[in-house]
Amino acid sequence: MSTITTKDGVEIYYKDWGPKDAQPIVFHHGWPLSADDWDAQMLFFVNKGYRTVAHDRRGHGRSAQVSDGHDMDHYAADAAAVVEHLGLRNSIHVGHSTGGGEAARYVARHGKGRAAKLVLIGAVPPIMVKTPGNPGGLPIEVFDGLRMSLAGNRAQFYVDFPSGPFYGFNRPGAKPIPGVIQNWWRQGMMGSAKAHYEGIKAFSETDFTDDLKTIDVPTLVMHGTDDQIVPFADSAPLSAKLLKNGLLKVYENLPHGMCTTHAELVNADLLAFIRS
Repeated sequence: MSTITTKDGVEIYYKDWGPKDAQPIVFHHGWPLSADDWDAQMLFFVNKGYRTVAHDRRGHGRSAQVSDGHDMDHYAADAAAVVEHLGLRNSIHVGHSTGGGEAARYVARHGKGRAAKLVLIGAVPPIMVKTPGNPGGLPIEVFDGLRMSLAGNRAQFYVDFPSGPFYGFNRPGAKPIPGVIQNWWRQGMMGSAKAHYEGIKAFSETDFTDDLKTIDVPTLVMHGTDDQIVPFADSAPLSAKLLKNGLLKVYENLPHGMCTTHAELVNADLLAFIRS
C-alpha cells in the first residue's frame, strides 16, 4: 500500500492516480469514511487528465488506528504531509463534510504557494454546534446522541445512518440503494471506533471562522438544501460570506451524500469550476 509516516509517527494511507505532471486534485473525505468515498470523482477526473489524490484520515480506512490526534489541527497537518511527500503544487482541494473542515484548515494554514483553489461540499464550516456566537447551530445533544449510538452499537449505527439521513433515503419516494449503504458501512467499519468517537467533537465543535477569513484562493461552496447532516442555513451561506473569494452554489432538495447520489451533476460543476 502507498503510505507515508507523519512527524508524530502515524502511518497515513493515500491513493495517487493519473499523470504525475498533471494538475493535482486532492480529495478530503467525510466522517467516518475513507478515500474510497471519492471513487466517483477520482475516476471521473483521472479520465479527464488530472492527477487525483486522496488519503484516509488518521484512524480511518487503511491509516493507522492511533489513539491520539483526532482533531482538525492534526487532520490538516496529516494532509499537508501527504501533499509535501508527493510534491504537489497548484492543487485543487475538494472537501466533503468533515473533509471540508479539514481542507479549509489545510488551505488556511499549510496551503500558501501550493493550493490554487478550494471546494467545500456539504461542509461543516463555519461551526456546527450551537453557541452564543452561532445561535443557529445544532444543540450539543445532537452530537451526544451520535456518540451514544456509536458507543452502543457502531455496526448497527453504520447501517442506519446511510440508510436514512445521509443520502436522503428516508425521504418519501426515495429508493435506498443497497450497494451504497453497504459501501458506507464497509468504509466506516474499517476505521477505529475511538477515532470516530473523538472525530465527532472535531467536526462539530471546531470553529473555522478565522480559517475562512484567511483563505484567499477561489473557493466554491456547494450544498444541498435537504442536507440532514450539515443543515444548509447555518453552513454554506455563512462560509461563502466569510471567504474573500467565495462562490455559493445551492442544490435544491439534494442530500448530504450528493457526491454519490448525484455524482454526474457534482462532477460537471466541479469540472467547470476547476477549468474556470
